[in-house]
Amino acid sequence: LFPTEITTKQQSVVLVERLLAVSVSCITYMRGLFPESSYGTRYLDDLCLKILRQDKSCLGSLEIVKWIQGCFDALERQYVSFLLFFFFPLTELYQFKFKYNKEMPQMDIISNQVNLVNGVCSEDLKQASRALIRKLYLLMQNLGPLPNIVHLTMKLRYYSDVTPEDYQPPGFKKDDSPGDLWFDGDPVHLRVGSVSTDFHFMKVRLTTEKKRMQTVESNVIRNSPTEISHQGLDCDEEEEE
Repeated sequence: LFPTEITTKQQSVVLVERLLAVSVSCITYMRGLFPESSYGTRYLDDLCLKILRQDKSCLGSLEIVKWIQGCFDALERQYVSFLLFFFFPLTELYQFKFKYNKEMPQMDIISNQVNLVNGVCSEDLKQASRALIRKLYLLMQNLGPLPNIVHLTMKLRYYSDVTPEDYQPPGFKKDDSPGDLWFDGDPVHLRVGSVSTDFHFMKVRLTTEKKRMQTVESNVIRNSPTEISHQGLDCDEEEEE
């Protein structure tokens, strides 16, 4: 499922792309968006994963796969900084943050913050990837049901200093709507996890309304203002840095 070793930039790109694809697939599968025929089965050790595939009988799954492929283009060009994947009316917001390392990376394996000064070994990356996916499954098992009718949206934010003004990855178009997102109730941020290589850093957060959570460990919840703005999406970045 993931590269056995990460010693080159290309291997690192493959890891991040597959982590992203697995995460988005997990979200759509656990929320019951598409039929079983829209997924293939892969294994990460003892963890059974459902991965979206191009199911011509389900137009929705084809659209999501096209979005994911568009994200790959932005990742390979090192343009994308945030990926926002959310249901509207705004009930769940999945935030993927990307950094492109130019110095020796740090690695945060969920709650065990381990700083690696001599690069990142493949086994550590495998453990971090597995922990992130497991945490995502765990959190989603504790979410209340979605409304009967929801729309699924994916938005990308870019590093403006390197991204051409007219750039749009395949499957995406320019969005002129206001950047702020609003929850009707009291939203909370949930830390899913992060993975870092010598070349890339990816961190995942979930924001949802507090009333929609059932039983979740208190140390993964962080209260936030009702308005989730573009500038304040990563609410605990300063704390972690």
